[in-house]
Amino acid sequence: MIITTTIVYYSCGSKTINKATYEGQDISGIAQIVVDKDTKNTTLNITTNGKWTLYTGPSVDSIDFSTPFAQGKGNETVQLPSPDKRYYQLVTNKGKTILSERQLPMAGGYNFRDLGGIKTKDGRFTKWGKIFRSDDLHNLTAADLDYLAGIPIKSVVDFRGKNEVEAAPDKLPQSTRNSYPLSIDPGNVMSLIELTDLNAMQMDSIMMQMNTLFVTDSTFVDKYRIFFRLLQDEQEVPLLFHCSAGKDRTGMGAALILYALGVDEATIMQDYLASNIYLDNKYAKELERNPELKSVLTVKREFLQAGIDRIKQDHGSVENFLKNVLKVDLAKFKERYLY
Repeated sequence: MIITTTIVYYSCGSKTINKATYEGQDISGIAQIVVDKDTKNTTLNITTNGKWTLYTGPSVDSIDFSTPFAQGKGNETVQLPSPDKRYYQLVTNKGKTILSERQLPMAGGYNFRDLGGIKTKDGRFTKWGKIFRSDDLHNLTAADLDYLAGIPIKSVVDFRGKNEVEAAPDKLPQSTRNSYPLSIDPGNVMSLIELTDLNAMQMDSIMMQMNTLFVTDSTFVDKYRIFFRLLQDEQEVPLLFHCSAGKDRTGMGAALILYALGVDEATIMQDYLASNIYLDNKYAKELERNPELKSVLTVKREFLQAGIDRIKQDHGSVENFLKNVLKVDLAKFKERYLY
């Protein structure tokens, strides 16, 4: 199976490079990382008419600019190191950009994503290699765990309920220092699968109510408050957060992170809906047997929107909710997680 990640690309003039960054004209779409999910074989496809240079390192801050990893002119496919996650600075005569995989190539997982490289309303980009979202970790292979340890993941937040955890306990990479059980029970997808006697409209209504509960129930709001407290502690990062499918409880968490960083609502919704692509193989057989479960095993725009609309109704804006309820220092949060 091949995973394709389109890279957003920004350029600059010819300057001495000593730090990875995004600068210059928007020349997005000229670079694409392709990862084989099973073999972890990774290539970079470059489409440009001019010269280019590629630098790499195990983290954005440790990219080695003393020696190029690869150089060329025009269109080319470059073999990248695997299976360890790497970060790249791609430079052309028009500028430079930071590259990495959006979806992590997990053989035992599906909805694994790096929240880096997302453009904000003021033209900045979210940092790569800091915050990761995923579905459950129970079926991760040894190679998957080595890959996550290479990032290295320091903290894992688990939004699943007690029964979910007991049925499918996490497998954690050796790099994990802390694991935090922050149970949000209404988001249990497996319990909702039993509601096969409901029609699609009723199921949609349940999913919308669930997303509203995420941001109104005091117990669940407290779990998100703790989550953001961890994100504001540099000792806990890189941090991975997940639930069973990585789409509802995790989807709300990711959306709130992106709101805090100043990403526009259309992009936030696009990131939320991307779970339908990444989870297609995970639930394909179940949906084939029970097509009426589509509302439970996928995401729809109106699900997340129900929660966001309720936040705005109760607090005036998502930013107010983040500052006043979840206790997020937005200025420091942006300083920590934006280039």
